[in-house]
Amino acid sequence: MKKELGGLTVIVLAVVLLALTGCTGGGKDGPPRKAVAVLHSADGGKVHGIVSFMKDRGGVRLIASIEGLSPGLHGFHIHEYGDCSSPDFNSAGGHFNPMNMPHGSPDVDKRHAGDLGNIEADKTGLARYERVDKLLTLEGPQSIIGRAVVVHADPDDFTTQPTGAAGARLACGVIGIAN
Repeated sequence: MKKELGGLTVIVLAVVLLALTGCTGGGKDGPPRKAVAVLHSADGGKVHGIVSFMKDRGGVRLIASIEGLSPGLHGFHIHEYGDCSSPDFNSAGGHFNPMNMPHGSPDVDKRHAGDLGNIEADKTGLARYERVDKLLTLEGPQSIIGRAVVVHADPDDFTTQPTGAAGARLACGVIGIAN
C-alpha cells in the first residue's frame, strides 16, 4: 500500500530541513571560514573600522584596522550579543564568556573568550591588531558569529572583574559570515 505525503507535510519537512541547515552553519559550503564586523561609532563619534576573522590552524585569526581613536591603548572585546542598537552600545551585553571564566589577558588560558586585550592607536588615531586566538571559533555553540566587537575608551587592565575597567564603548559592530 502506497501513501502519499500531503502538500502541508512536504512544506513542513522543507522548512525543518532548511532550519537545521542554517543552525549548523553548514549550507552548501560547510562551516564558515571567514567572518567580518564593520565597526561604527556612537552618535557623533568618529571611530570606525573593520575586524576580519579567518579560521586558522591555531584557532581564529583576527585582523583589525580601526580609525578615529585617541592615541594610546583601548580595550578590545567580543561581547555576548550582536546588538549595537543602543547609543551607548550597552545592548551588546557583557564580554562573551561561554565557559564562565574570570576576565583576563588574551595570553592566559582562564579568561573570557571575548577578552582580546588592547589595541593601540598611533598619534593619527589609527590602530591595527592581529593575532590568532585559540579560544575563538566560527562554528558550534561557542561561535562568535552574531556577537559584537566593541572598542572601549580606556585600556583594559586585565584584572578588574568582569570588564577590565575599559570604560565607555566607543564603537560596535556585529560579526557576520563573510564571503
